[in-house]
Amino acid sequence: MTNLDKMFKPDSVAIVGASNSEGKIGYIVVDNMVKCGFKGTIFPINPKDDEVQGLKAYKNILDLPEVPDLAVICIPSMGVNGVLEECGEKGIKNVVVITAGFKEVGGEGIELEKKLVEIKDKYGMNLIGPNSLGITDSHTPINCSFSQSMTPTGNMAFISQSGAMMVAIIDWSEISGIGFSKCVSLGNKAGINEIELIQELAEDDNTAVLLLYLESVTEDKDFIRTIREVSKKKPVVVLKSGSSAAGAAAASSHTGALAGSDNAFTTSFEQSGIFRVGTMDELFKVGLVFSKCPLPKGRNVGVITNAGGGGVISVDAMEKHGLDIAKLSKDTTEKLNAVIPEEGTSNNPIDVLGDAPVSRYKDSLDILLKSDDVDSLIVIVCPTAKANSDGIADALIEEYKKYGDKPVLAVNMGGPSFDYANEVLRENGIPTYVFPEGAIEALSYLTDFAELQDIEYDYPVDNLTDVDKDAVSKIFSKVKADGRDTLLGSEAYAVAEAYGISAAPIKLATTADEAGKLAEEMEFPVVLKIASDKILHKSDIGGVKVGINSVDEAKEAFDEIIANAKAAHPDITPDGVEVQKMMDSGIEVLVGMIRDKQFGPMIAFGMGGIYVNLIEDAGFKIANGLTSREIDQLMENTKVYKLLEGFRGEAPGDIDEVKDTIKRVARLTLDFDEISELDINPIFVYEKGSSALDIKIKL
Repeated sequence: MTNLDKMFKPDSVAIVGASNSEGKIGYIVVDNMVKCGFKGTIFPINPKDDEVQGLKAYKNILDLPEVPDLAVICIPSMGVNGVLEECGEKGIKNVVVITAGFKEVGGEGIELEKKLVEIKDKYGMNLIGPNSLGITDSHTPINCSFSQSMTPTGNMAFISQSGAMMVAIIDWSEISGIGFSKCVSLGNKAGINEIELIQELAEDDNTAVLLLYLESVTEDKDFIRTIREVSKKKPVVVLKSGSSAAGAAAASSHTGALAGSDNAFTTSFEQSGIFRVGTMDELFKVGLVFSKCPLPKGRNVGVITNAGGGGVISVDAMEKHGLDIAKLSKDTTEKLNAVIPEEGTSNNPIDVLGDAPVSRYKDSLDILLKSDDVDSLIVIVCPTAKANSDGIADALIEEYKKYGDKPVLAVNMGGPSFDYANEVLRENGIPTYVFPEGAIEALSYLTDFAELQDIEYDYPVDNLTDVDKDAVSKIFSKVKADGRDTLLGSEAYAVAEAYGISAAPIKLATTADEAGKLAEEMEFPVVLKIASDKILHKSDIGGVKVGINSVDEAKEAFDEIIANAKAAHPDITPDGVEVQKMMDSGIEVLVGMIRDKQFGPMIAFGMGGIYVNLIEDAGFKIANGLTSREIDQLMENTKVYKLLEGFRGEAPGDIDEVKDTIKRVARLTLDFDEISELDINPIFVYEKGSSALDIKIKL
């Protein structure tokens, strides 16, 4: 893992382009470093001035009396690479390039960035940028950025691919009172990327939660396995804008059509333990709960409210986000009855009534925080004429400090009347929200992260050894040598056979006699269909014959299919006719794969048959790092899984057999990068065993 310790905790910083002219980026960076209280040495680099903002200046990097831990470059783009070369010669290992004008502008900027990367690699430098707003660390402290201010000290780290977004967050932090440990503007990601930063900050004692705004994700086939190691240590919350190219191009298979443009990112984030949010507001609401709260021991939530409507809204939100309304024991209920008037309710949500004094809140809090019935607590205050919001906040803090092992979230449903309450609650480790929905949603992420700690990852796809890679390699070589990108049905069957995937036997016949012989060997009845990767809709041209029950019928069907194909497509020479064993019907499912350029093979499972695109009952998982638990989730989240379990007295299907097929498809597509799409539809699943009928493989 990249060591970025001195990037964020330098003893000395060189600022190239340091200036005495207000408004210039070089002036702002020096000014920010001085004002933030940096305790180390600042080396301004300015070829014209001997002094910059009261600090001794140097003509260039090579003139420095020592090797600084960090260099910040903010000169015009044409001069950056020359300075970077000097940094390398001097032995500087950490560089932030604020300067813009690289690949983001195209043309010459692309070439400048290529050269920058070459220099960075030549000297083994850690580089952030170019086109970066800079970096801050409130604990060191450093402010190597051209933002207007510094964030308050806190334990949330923010990594942003947008400099403008980082400026906005730094500015917002001043009025919100929310502190940050580090803020990093990634810029063009020519050097350090978000994956390396996530790994670094997972080890940072000053950081409790990692928040990221990303427009793209660095290509890394081991992304899921890498981030899993981090996401059990620290929560990672991502707002990802834009969309993947996975499903942007028209895909030829059912699997490709179902994949969707943004599915790969959502799927990979879920599998790696990243929490994906949809808005900036949600990003920081979720970050807030992680930065303040201990982890809950379960999903049971208690609600105290002085407004009945707030309680009802909370229950609805809990159902939406998978949290449980805590069922209170008789003992807990009796204790609540003793402190709540008859007009209120001791059933969860607990309604302490609109006239509730501070003491009623305090007594109810004491009871619920002691109770084993409750894992987390939401405290709602509506600003009624009798509500003492400041007093309730103080009581909540007192009770929280007394027990403190459960997450407590305050919902102060109002504006200025809660200014004091919100400030003191956050200062004392209790996050505040304006409405119940936001608090419940944030709590659901905290609860999910707590459960993440108990997950043990296995990798069953890695353990498959009874496969014949050589046989598949030979088949693919032949297909490529023939100038084709799509396998014939018989070739696809041979691939499935080599990887232990149960399928209906299918063989290629090039003469009528051969068709008859193959049909007899398979045992009747059989199906005959035209073999050609250029003829897509075989049934439409009379290219399929089913229910063949004798050698003579097979020969006759062969001749008829060839004649029909020639009549419909006189310019196409078919490869022959494929003979396939007719199988008994079963529960129809689909297993497939579409290859994503970022994350590799995405495995699909869902309802199969002719209505696959109409019903769209399918889910996806990334193959690399696929676990047994995720295979279970993939199947259980579909409607067809109910059929496999045995729906309304119908015979169940062999679920273990389907799981095995999913593993083997994953292994196949990981072993062979050239497979771009794979579609097995339908697979007939029986009470014991299964049989794939139609296998499409595209290279």
